[in-house]
Amino acid sequence: MLPWRGRITASVAPGRDGSPDGTADAAAEVAAFFGTARAADFALAEDAPPDPQPYAQGGESLDYGPLRYTGPVQTSPVIYSGPNEWGYRRFILHQAMLCKAAGGVESFCIGSEMRGLTTLRGEQGGFPAVAHLVALAAEVRAILGPQVKIGYAADWSEYSGHAPEDGSGDRYFHLDPLWADANIDFVGIDNYMPVSDWRDGADHADAGWGSIYDLGYLTANIAGGEGYDWYYPSDEARAAQRREPITDGAHGEPWVWRWKDILNWWRRPHHERAGGQRAEEPTPWVPRSKPIRFTEYGCPAVDKGTNQPNVFFDPKSSESALPHQSTGAQDELIQMQYLRAMAVHWGDTARNPVSELYGGPMVDMDHAYVWAWDARPYPFFPNDTGRWRDGENWLRGHWITGRVSAWRLASVIEDACGRAGLEGCDTGRLHGLVRGYLVEQVAEPRAVIQPLALACGFDAVERGGELVFRGRSGQVDFRVDPDRVVRDLEMDGVIERTRGGAVELAGRVRLRFVEAGADYDVIAEEALLEEGAAPTVSTSEIPLAMTRAEGRQTVARWLSEARVAADTVRLTLPRSRLSVGAGDVIALPEEGGEGRFRIDRVEHLAHAQKLEAVRIEPEIYRPAPVDAALGPTRGFDAPAPVTPFFLDLPLMTGEEVPHAPHVAVTARPWPGAAAIYASDTGADFRLDQIIDARTPIGVTRTPLLPAPAGILDRGAALRVAMLHGGLESVDVARLLRGANLCAIGDGTPDGWELIQFRDAELVAPDTYALSHRLRGQLGTGTAAIWPAGSFLVRLDGSPRQIGLAPGQVGLDRHYRVGPAARPVSDPAYTHTVQAFSGIGLRPLGPVHLRLSGQSGQDRTLGWIRRTRVGGDRWDTPEVPLAEEAERYLVRVSQGGAVVREEAVSVPEWTYTVAAQASDGLSGAVELQVAQVSAHFGPGVFARLGLVL
Repeated sequence: MLPWRGRITASVAPGRDGSPDGTADAAAEVAAFFGTARAADFALAEDAPPDPQPYAQGGESLDYGPLRYTGPVQTSPVIYSGPNEWGYRRFILHQAMLCKAAGGVESFCIGSEMRGLTTLRGEQGGFPAVAHLVALAAEVRAILGPQVKIGYAADWSEYSGHAPEDGSGDRYFHLDPLWADANIDFVGIDNYMPVSDWRDGADHADAGWGSIYDLGYLTANIAGGEGYDWYYPSDEARAAQRREPITDGAHGEPWVWRWKDILNWWRRPHHERAGGQRAEEPTPWVPRSKPIRFTEYGCPAVDKGTNQPNVFFDPKSSESALPHQSTGAQDELIQMQYLRAMAVHWGDTARNPVSELYGGPMVDMDHAYVWAWDARPYPFFPNDTGRWRDGENWLRGHWITGRVSAWRLASVIEDACGRAGLEGCDTGRLHGLVRGYLVEQVAEPRAVIQPLALACGFDAVERGGELVFRGRSGQVDFRVDPDRVVRDLEMDGVIERTRGGAVELAGRVRLRFVEAGADYDVIAEEALLEEGAAPTVSTSEIPLAMTRAEGRQTVARWLSEARVAADTVRLTLPRSRLSVGAGDVIALPEEGGEGRFRIDRVEHLAHAQKLEAVRIEPEIYRPAPVDAALGPTRGFDAPAPVTPFFLDLPLMTGEEVPHAPHVAVTARPWPGAAAIYASDTGADFRLDQIIDARTPIGVTRTPLLPAPAGILDRGAALRVAMLHGGLESVDVARLLRGANLCAIGDGTPDGWELIQFRDAELVAPDTYALSHRLRGQLGTGTAAIWPAGSFLVRLDGSPRQIGLAPGQVGLDRHYRVGPAARPVSDPAYTHTVQAFSGIGLRPLGPVHLRLSGQSGQDRTLGWIRRTRVGGDRWDTPEVPLAEEAERYLVRVSQGGAVVREEAVSVPEWTYTVAAQASDGLSGAVELQVAQVSAHFGPGVFARLGLVL
């Protein structure tokens, strides 16, 4: 549920049983809501001693070694030392401090649309929330200084006053103490007042305007119509359009009750009415003293949105609704016309006078803010609903993102005519929206206009020497009286009717166009006349950008027009009817009613005119009920850094390139794919890998103590918080077959131990407890403690090996890792210099070291060789060698210093008495042995203690 903030009110809302409204309890509840924080309780971090427990902004902090990764935790610049409470004052003052830390702002609102709170009454009849807002404005002023404009964004039903619906006759200008306060610089209004009362059909009260899109109609209702001239006393009255005039017989101030009458509210003193009695003294408001700002205004892109601009459709919200009389169809043109009407009305100085007190207009349209422009990138928002779940709301919502670049159809026609030097053209009755139109070469205006006429359904006709463009609506312009029709001897009868055959119609109509609001690919939509119709297909292509829904509506209209227009009439009208011309719709009597026909051809005679017309039906020109849908888009490349982990690992399957390291990547948000570029010198980077999948990576929350390899580690569970991805338990059989293989380490390329786990228990959100572990897998045993904060990388196949030539092993190379869809020079790329040892070539350490011989005798050290390749079979007498030759390096060390070092080619070495005497060692020594590779050198040393 996403409730409107205007619902914030007392513990029990006014008008309900048990409400504290009008009592001291209401004032106490308001005081508790606001809290007691003061400006003096706040400071910026640069001006105050550091807080031992600063607030933090969450994120991924993955800094280690030479690499720096995404989202490091940042402490807030705001220090708070006031009461330990979370009231509204603390919230607002904290925001003011953030604005100060950012270097200041032009204006600041201390609240928005808190209608349910500001109208609560106290014990003595005052409005305690308003008094708290006045005090809060002073605290904000103390933080932001005199240069910042401070205001409150009142709901459009709240700004002008409060008249409780309790029969008392009360009328209070309850916000006037706030509007008149010296710390308030402007009157903020979130203006969503209705500017139409339109219905479908031609018999409603406003039908005379011709169209809801008529700019004059909408403009006339900004300071007129509902809420100004009249109101609806009930839902039943609204349904019947029974309008009651707004009057004020007692005191002659009807503007007091007109919430649309901004002008009179602004320029007149305000006298409250308690019990219907007008107060002698006005409120503190000084007429014309402060400008009005529309802190919000806008209209949803939905059918008849101007009937009720304040509502929005969102199934997730308890406030979801469609405007009065709306079908719920998407309509972006009405949104555009609303914004145009607001600009026209308030741009007129006669309607928006200048104040002699502050020298500016009443409504400051330079600081009027359309709701809503979204910072998320269009068209990825709204189309990527997997990333943003509110994308579907965009279709019929208040967003202007992705819409303000559209043109009115009339302005496109006017531009085409103007380029041809045609001055006299009338587009006043032409309504439509053009999202994009491609004119590839210079052409005559007819060639430019005709595709638009086909797609949008309008006619160009000549009237009185002027070219008139009119949209097809099917409304009757002239009703023909058959008794007044001129008899023409060339026709069969007074009115000649012709009915076309269905065989002449194409059974399918197809249109190719550019899909708007998506990736702007050329797509096709088609309409089928009916099952069993002629198999012929009529295909058209228009270089017009339309949504898929608009394409479907266009072909549906074409097919319907073609079906109906097969019926034609011819008739001759007398000279007295010369005003009837091409494009007009005439009505002819027919059995059961009347038929409507559009005149397509006119032939003027000496005393009459011949007409040829085709049948039309008004329903054809009402958009077909097609559900609007979001278009497809390619993946969005988020401009965020990618976190790479380089892992120089031993061979895991035996199929890897032995000397090449793996790279695991993660990011939040994930850009869809990551690219790895490499360079030997830091210049001329070349693409090395594209990694499509994000690797599951976590951070340990508890330390992992050392444990021997080859047996289950049953120590305390290891807690891991996953940054991405999950973990799961497996059975023993899968564990022994290699399941749940992970790397744990400090993030440096060679600082990893391979482990497995059997059990993964989810103990907190994205946090697992891992137990029954296998340690030191594939020769990666370590005696170190992995502290909390170590990294766990799940080796699920998503880490990829990067390209590395054998000759590049051990050499520093430059790498840049970032979103694959962005160039390597993009700031989102992480740069690092790394050298790799080629751990996949490293021989595994020998095992089962054994020592024979007594003290004072030759001592013989023996061992069992292991292999890094093909050692899983049990039916061979010996594991494969995997190296060029069998060689070992044996060391004798004491106190960490190597005293003797010898190479042997068999898994045995004798420490002779003579050698012992030569070394002169006594006490504890350590024998070490490692297998040697020609490509890597000595591998992992196995160790055995000896006392001489």
